[in-house]
Amino acid sequence: MVVLITGGSRGLGKETARAFYESGYRVVINYFESEMSAYKLVSPIGDKAILVKADVSRFEEVLRMAEFVHEKWGMVDVLINNAGITKDALLIKQKENDWDRVLAVNLKGAFNCIKACAPLMKKGGHIINISSYSGLKGKEGQAAYSASKAALFGLTKTAAIELAGHKIRVNAILPGYMPTKMGINAKEALKGAKEISLLNTLSDPKEVARFIVYLAGTENITGQIFCLESRII
Repeated sequence: MVVLITGGSRGLGKETARAFYESGYRVVINYFESEMSAYKLVSPIGDKAILVKADVSRFEEVLRMAEFVHEKWGMVDVLINNAGITKDALLIKQKENDWDRVLAVNLKGAFNCIKACAPLMKKGGHIINISSYSGLKGKEGQAAYSASKAALFGLTKTAAIELAGHKIRVNAILPGYMPTKMGINAKEALKGAKEISLLNTLSDPKEVARFIVYLAGTENITGQIFCLESRII
């Protein structure tokens, strides 16, 4: 079994890569900027993992990545669309270039990867899009990020309908607020997320990764959105 994880060199992507490897998968770790982190992650895994540098917002780079994986291992069984960025600003102060970049990575990146990888899932497969609580409820200062993550819901459900005939399941996950690099950098948001949690906790990246691996192994679940938050939604 082969899994391709975009943005797989750090944060949730890194934990997900480890969880899939520990579950017996061959792992393709996509990265764009975090080259050192990617090499540190893949080094102890050995020949069960490969690194591929690609900007997911550029279809030609994603297509080359998919072709490389096909040449190396012949297939993709699971695609995790995890790559994501944020450039926070109030809506009326948001720079157009920043808005475009966030949508290009978070939304177009998922579209590009689905388009390039679905044809490699010849015996069926599973696509999991990583969305966000911000996409569900919105968040001050995150118009671009929230819009991109909300749009993943529609992409997930439509892709699930269109790909069902090929035995490809498509689901989305809202991981919850996690103490990863992106989360830690926003200390007030981190504190606030913990305070409004029913359990007074943050989401655990390792727990989320285990859920992703579990979901990827299911056969009859598609078109669903799973919220792993400990908040009422």
